[in-house]
Amino acid sequence: MVQSRGHSSQWRRISIAFGLYLSAVAVGLGSAWWILKKAPWMVQTVEVGAWKGNLLAGSPDADMYTRATIALNALLALGRDETMYFIASQDDAGRPLRSHCSYRVEGVPPKARWWSVTAYADDMFLFDAPNKHYSLNGTTARLDANGRFVFTTGGQEQPDTHWLPTPGYRGMVLTLRLYNPEPELQAAPASLVPPTIKAVGACV
Repeated sequence: MVQSRGHSSQWRRISIAFGLYLSAVAVGLGSAWWILKKAPWMVQTVEVGAWKGNLLAGSPDADMYTRATIALNALLALGRDETMYFIASQDDAGRPLRSHCSYRVEGVPPKARWWSVTAYADDMFLFDAPNKHYSLNGTTARLDANGRFVFTTGGQEQPDTHWLPTPGYRGMVLTLRLYNPEPELQAAPASLVPPTIKAVGACV
């Protein structure tokens, strides 16, 4: 009987220790997943308007979190002399971007050989756009008399603009890619003139 109690007490201690170990592993994996998947650009080196950029993406000097984020989110990252990346997950007022809201994005073409702005759902996959418009780029952008482009996102098409449909009720991310940016922009990424992101109407 004494021996049985001893074994029972020992197994109880082992069970408690194992449970604590599993809890620690779960917390560690959960926090790592959140950083890499839900906040992949939390650590950035430049912030311009609503846009944030990790300038180590594609660089041999990239830290392990940057490399893991790029791998996990299926981003093809090249060096800064070839491509620069900026991501916006909120509008100019600091409110998180939501797919069911309508936004007007306006700006001047960045100083690069070619550029694009793409709308992604919060899982970093493209939206199911019925008109097949997933992005605006240096080829499809129509500039006004002041040399500015405009496009809108949301569930409802806005008149007289390039419309990127973002159906559903979920988070949204805009990604700005600059291909072969000019040397001045490479040297001073904060000099980017960022596109503005403004909500159109009320969003609840």
